[in-house]
Amino acid sequence: MITASRLLLPLGLALLTACARQSSSLIVQQQSQCPLRLYSGQQVVLTLPSNPTTGYRWTLQDSAKDVLHSLGPEVYSNPEDAGLVGSAGQSTWRFQTIRAGEGHLLLTYQRPWEPEVAPAQTFDCHLQVK
Repeated sequence: MITASRLLLPLGLALLTACARQSSSLIVQQQSQCPLRLYSGQQVVLTLPSNPTTGYRWTLQDSAKDVLHSLGPEVYSNPEDAGLVGSAGQSTWRFQTIRAGEGHLLLTYQRPWEPEVAPAQTFDCHLQVK
């Protein structure tokens, strides 16, 4: 005969596993990973190639404020093993989903003093949060 406590243990573990999956971080590095289907409370880490020594910067045009909350400013890093001044690195942003809904995460890569020039690159990602 199966006792209630023996039945509750597997059910509890299944629930914990489901919650852990939903709140895990998703790392996005390419436009081809979009559109994104996310869960409320899930973290999104966006990492894009960047080289600010050329004057180009990623600018956040649309942060999908209805569904995302920024967890801090952009963080730029370059590989320690590059050994070259001015070598390319990556820019990283961290977000957390705050509610169900849809939005666009839009960034442009351009020189801030040339707003009339078309961006060298664009990252435009549709988001759906359940």
